[in-house]
Amino acid sequence: MSNNQVVSKKGSKKYLSNLKKINKLLSEKKTKVLSVEEAVELLMSLDQPNYKDGPTLEFHAKLNINPTKSDQLVRGSVSLPHGTGKKVKIAAFVNPENFEIAKKAGAEIVGCDDLIEQIKNSGKVDFDIAIAEPDVMKKLAVIARILGVAKVMPNPRTGTVGTNIEEMIQTIKAGRVDFKNDKTGNVHIVCGKINSNFDKTKLVENVKAAIDALEKAKPEAVKKKYIISMHLATTLSPSIQIV
Repeated sequence: MSNNQVVSKKGSKKYLSNLKKINKLLSEKKTKVLSVEEAVELLMSLDQPNYKDGPTLEFHAKLNINPTKSDQLVRGSVSLPHGTGKKVKIAAFVNPENFEIAKKAGAEIVGCDDLIEQIKNSGKVDFDIAIAEPDVMKKLAVIARILGVAKVMPNPRTGTVGTNIEEMIQTIKAGRVDFKNDKTGNVHIVCGKINSNFDKTKLVENVKAAIDALEKAKPEAVKKKYIISMHLATTLSPSIQIV
């Protein structure tokens, strides 16, 4: 096997077939790294799993940070120009006088004290993203751990805390994605779907928007090289390193 090829691993016949196709192209180009455009085109040509809405295009970045240090944590958001292709369920923690505003803006779950009590008692989170008004944030303290574990705790840095309720909800619905590093110092961002709603151009623009947002989220404490490597993959596919 050429040094430019992706390392093989155990997997299904479809996975191994796709891996062979990727390795063949990398060998022909005599490289281990592709441009975003080349990688997206190659991923779109693979044998895809039979999902109703198509597999997800995933962006992964390995960062040169120490995730145990608070001043090196990476957190941010990106407004994907063409959305994620996934319907997002939003919960709005707002004051009663703003319930109708949140509902009309598109929030599927709207509430305050009763909603907080419900989550506190059940321990369950039935939504993908939460937004909150600043003066409601202190009330969320009793369910902060539950929301934190589910990764849906509203945060001013990700644009999910504010008085502009309608704008926050509409921005999320339009394709905003929050991201933060995991415990190994990596970041993962969903960039769309492999289906008829996304052509190559749309996926490439989404990926480049994600890269730009990640670069802007570089902590000031990180003085060395920030992004070690970046990869693209689709659901169940091998990954491809990109530049």
